[in-house]
Amino acid sequence: MRSSNPSGVKAAAKTAVLRVSLAGAAAALLAPAALAETAELDEPTSVSSVTVEAPGAERSADPKIGKLLDAPQSITIVPQEVIEARGATTLRDVLRNVPGISMQAGEGGVPNGDNLTIRGFSARTDMFVDGVRDVGGYTRDSFNLESVEVIKGPASAYVGRGSTGGSINQVSKTPTLDRFVAGTVGGGSSAYARATVDANLPVSDTVALRLNAMAYSADAPGRDEVYARRWGVAPTIAFGLETATRLTAGWLHLEQDNMPDYGIPWVPETNTNPTLAAWRGKPAPVDPSNFYGLVNRDYEDVRTDVGTVKIERDVSDAVSLSNTLRYIRTHRDSVVSSPRFASASSADVVAEFKHRDQTDEILINQTLLTARFATGALDHKAVAGLELSREDSKNHFLSGPNSSPTNLYNPDFRRPYTGTIVDNGINKVRGDSVSLYAFDTVALNEHWEVAAGLRWDRYELTYNPVQALSVTPQQPNTSVDFNRKTDEMVSWKAGLIYKPTSNGSVYFGYGTSFNPGIDFVNLASATPTNTTLDPEESRSYELGTKWELLDKSLLVTAALFRTEKTNARTPTSAFDSTVILEGEQRVDGFEIGVSGQLTETLSVFAGYTWMDGTIVKSNTVTNLIPEQGKTLSNTPENTFNVWATWEPVQKVQLGAGAQYVGARFANNTNTREVPEYWTFDAMAAYDVTDDVSVRVNVYNLADERYFDNVGGGHLAPGAARSAVLSLGFRF
Repeated sequence: MRSSNPSGVKAAAKTAVLRVSLAGAAAALLAPAALAETAELDEPTSVSSVTVEAPGAERSADPKIGKLLDAPQSITIVPQEVIEARGATTLRDVLRNVPGISMQAGEGGVPNGDNLTIRGFSARTDMFVDGVRDVGGYTRDSFNLESVEVIKGPASAYVGRGSTGGSINQVSKTPTLDRFVAGTVGGGSSAYARATVDANLPVSDTVALRLNAMAYSADAPGRDEVYARRWGVAPTIAFGLETATRLTAGWLHLEQDNMPDYGIPWVPETNTNPTLAAWRGKPAPVDPSNFYGLVNRDYEDVRTDVGTVKIERDVSDAVSLSNTLRYIRTHRDSVVSSPRFASASSADVVAEFKHRDQTDEILINQTLLTARFATGALDHKAVAGLELSREDSKNHFLSGPNSSPTNLYNPDFRRPYTGTIVDNGINKVRGDSVSLYAFDTVALNEHWEVAAGLRWDRYELTYNPVQALSVTPQQPNTSVDFNRKTDEMVSWKAGLIYKPTSNGSVYFGYGTSFNPGIDFVNLASATPTNTTLDPEESRSYELGTKWELLDKSLLVTAALFRTEKTNARTPTSAFDSTVILEGEQRVDGFEIGVSGQLTETLSVFAGYTWMDGTIVKSNTVTNLIPEQGKTLSNTPENTFNVWATWEPVQKVQLGAGAQYVGARFANNTNTREVPEYWTFDAMAAYDVTDDVSVRVNVYNLADERYFDNVGGGHLAPGAARSAVLSLGFRF
């Protein structure tokens, strides 16, 4: 039996503003990483500079991709300068700078955390840290990030299973031979407090230590009782820097203590209460601050550990070999309230019991060989690799009654919870995979290049639910193994690149991806009748162009794309829930992007995406409404982001940004629509000295009411207007 009232433990955490006192790093206030690799920091650097430097020099941290100008695919890199200038503290904050991405609420067996869609398709398991998959359900902090890369379109050839709409790669900070200690401390509205530190200390000519650390505490702007508390530390040591053989070892530890939030409920289309007749199929007409959870029951404790050892060897000027061994463990223990109407005729709301006591672990080893060589008149840039991984997930079956009803318009989040939470068993899942891949970019001449990649994946999953108790009467433990058939899939990418000049390219790319019939996300569909289900398969076509303008200080991109899931899961019929692979989904779109320097004092980072997501074929019927012909859920037609920084006079920087998300549906039957919204942000920074600066960020200037994270049964209001004042330094 488990305690139904953990509030005693949580109360202490709620009163602690910060667990540690740290000074921190505002990477936006540092010189760009590209400069740090090529220049000595003998002189102090202005800490408030947020200039986006030389996009033509931008390269993906993934050697399979290389220089962005030559990649036949849409790739957006959000640099450290933009992350810090906008005061982004989480991965979600960072990704608001990338159009074509929509946020999702935790629901349907998926825990709270970084749930999102890219180009209309879920990217729940398409999260990576330095190219290594990270499947944990948690909120990722930005304190140890150098940049974030968004690779759009099917990318199984790059990363393996999943990646229908794209993938997210977080690039970690690593030691260099530059000596510095930098930091920020900040406070603001909604009890905001944050401190970080970034200390890089050379030990010798080839050895360096780097320590990043963070402490954060804040309430959710505009939400009653919702808060986030977290702290993290990331020490790293590197040997052999600037030599032919290098070894890097590091550990990241992140702990979180949050009040989880599922927002407000949708009014069901079947609700018969006359006072809600005009709101059927719409968000409940309530104050956006309303909290329907139970502060005496709900909690979210998350602990994440990431350990890495990487060895690199330059065999010659043209050949290098690397091996990365990584272990990731995330443990989530949480109770969250899902707001639902008490009955079909009620205007009262109950807090449905949702619990997760889950541990996700992954041990993965990647070996990579890169080589440059020539065959006759053809120049090659080749990459080949081997990846071995084991993923384990354990999730307890816990049950508990829902709360007593509370008033829709004036919820009592302090009402007592007298239910008993019972542990009914545990879900055990293991996934083993082996991957082999090879990529080659061939320069045919100074104007034409051909890029191609091939990846073979073998994925085996075992699902073992062990039930400890039946409903009545109590029975001995029961265990059922679903040994899913082993999937073996070949994914590939190909692209043709034409470079009319050295600073521009026009390309056509094609790629494929696959999703296993059963994996860590869709275990709810695991039954003996569908363990032989083949993977879903997707393909994408993209025609685009990229140009480095204004003496290569500005990168401009544009692309037309189509992504098709050709055999999506769907029931056999409206009357038979047996899953078959006869559905079809399609997203057509267009996107443009601009990043870099417009003038010596004005930089910009902007993008726009138009999407048309369609369910071409489906047998799914919900509330007598078929999905076929409808728009894919959480796929807004238009999304737009811009951030600009201007230095009107020396030592002063001004920044402004906007985000637009068009109307989108919360379900595939299109009966629940989320309104469009605009938000506007602003920033002002001043260099007090060469080493110290102050910065003010204001978010949601117009105090717009909007919905951010969207689920089928509930949706969370976006953050209200807030402001943060921070002090940054670098020595």
